[in-house]
Amino acid sequence: MNNLGTKYQESKLSPWNVKRLSIIAIFIALSAVGALIKIPSPVGTIGMDSAPGFFSALAFGGLTGAIIIASGHLLTAAVAGFPMTIPIHLYVAVQMALWAIVYRWVNEKLGLIPAVIVGIILNGVVSSFAMLPFMGMGGVMGLMPFLIVGAALNVIISAVAYKAIKGSRLI
Repeated sequence: MNNLGTKYQESKLSPWNVKRLSIIAIFIALSAVGALIKIPSPVGTIGMDSAPGFFSALAFGGLTGAIIIASGHLLTAAVAGFPMTIPIHLYVAVQMALWAIVYRWVNEKLGLIPAVIVGIILNGVVSSFAMLPFMGMGGVMGLMPFLIVGAALNVIISAVAYKAIKGSRLI
């Protein structure tokens, strides 16, 4: 086989092919739109940016979902002017990426309903407590109800959308 054929075959087998990159770009764009839909909160960065990332984790894999959800959070934070500073928003983006991977894993092992419950708990409750060193207990308790509402909306939307098209040729 010639060199051109080998390179074509390698790129076709690559997990980072054009199709995957296109999917990531489309869902990051959807996250950007979601970033403009805010849930009123003390921090101003809770929005509808996570649903595309959670959906992508279910539909296309944990790593793909992680990239999209982390990018979505950073876009939401950027729209709000990084109110908790860029390093803290990077910390939150890494958390969100981890939650997307866990969401996918729980769905694969236990099913969609347990994954939704775990996703809401991780994104709403655990993420609130992860802010304890930065905000204190008062900040955590003030943030948690808003974060739980945002998490529930994003996770449930992702689960409903996934359930609606699961098994179709779209994913």
